[in-house]
Amino acid sequence: MKRKLRWGIAGCAGIAVNAVMPAIQSSETGVIAAVASRDISKAKAAADKFGIDRAYGSYEELMEDPDIDAVYIPLPNHLHREWTIRAAEAGKHVLCEKPLALTAREAAEMAEACARSGVHLAEAFMYRHHPRIGQIRHIVGSGEIGSLRALNGAFTFNNASDAANIRYRSDWGGGSLYDVGCYPLSAARLIVGREPEAVTVHAMFSPEHDNVDMMASGLVEFSDGIALTFDCGMWAAFRQTLEIVGTDGRIFVPHAFLTGADNAGFEVHGTGGSRIVQADGVNAYRLEVDDFASVVAGEKEPAFPADDALRNMRLLEACLQSARRRERITLV
Repeated sequence: MKRKLRWGIAGCAGIAVNAVMPAIQSSETGVIAAVASRDISKAKAAADKFGIDRAYGSYEELMEDPDIDAVYIPLPNHLHREWTIRAAEAGKHVLCEKPLALTAREAAEMAEACARSGVHLAEAFMYRHHPRIGQIRHIVGSGEIGSLRALNGAFTFNNASDAANIRYRSDWGGGSLYDVGCYPLSAARLIVGREPEAVTVHAMFSPEHDNVDMMASGLVEFSDGIALTFDCGMWAAFRQTLEIVGTDGRIFVPHAFLTGADNAGFEVHGTGGSRIVQADGVNAYRLEVDDFASVVAGEKEPAFPADDALRNMRLLEACLQSARRRERITLV
């Protein structure tokens, strides 16, 4: 890569300041050229923290900056569509936080806008860039746990007392399925290697939290009788696990989506006995931004193109429909 990718940060959310911005600054492929917020004091504080020269008090100014190659969008979910399209129209590549949109139709509009402008669009599921994902997929494909039969995923935390949190704004795309349920859904699609056929989801919608889904449990049906059972929530004890079950064994990942230096390992119980795989404790956010920059530079094809985000959005939307209607939703 001849020149580092020049990033603009469209918003000062916690995920940006605490994870993605440090990852960009520590990477060999990118540099943060500007940060923007609707509150200029927040933008200046973030810029000062990371030694960034430019801070803007509007997202429009960021999009107009000719020195920005790519934009990272950590805004509330309902703003993803607007600012992804505006970034694309300004000729900026886009890394957008998950979920990509509120509906599959919005996701399609975003993908089409980026394609028209010839810019790269990626959904920020950092866990998929951790090398252990490749290890897990290799073990599943090797037959060590036999034929794949089922998956079980969970991602829950308890933040219900923070009533002002944006996760509890239904019109902003709040709720546990959007916030954390999207992780086990994307993981199942990745590991099974095909799209699901139907979903059935039961959820707890809380009047205390603007009637968003505070807890959801579901069944995602794939062909050949394979299924994902999952639960996600924002009013439950913290868990982030993934289990992959085969005819002759299983893989258990105790820290499936958020990993640190000491908890990236996973268990394999298969035909050759049981073992702990000590996966490297790498920074998945940095791997994510490095992968993005390599795609932009033309050095590789996207591992997860925009179409993948659209397919995950279709599944997520079906889960929400199932929970609200209390019925099974078919996808094919």
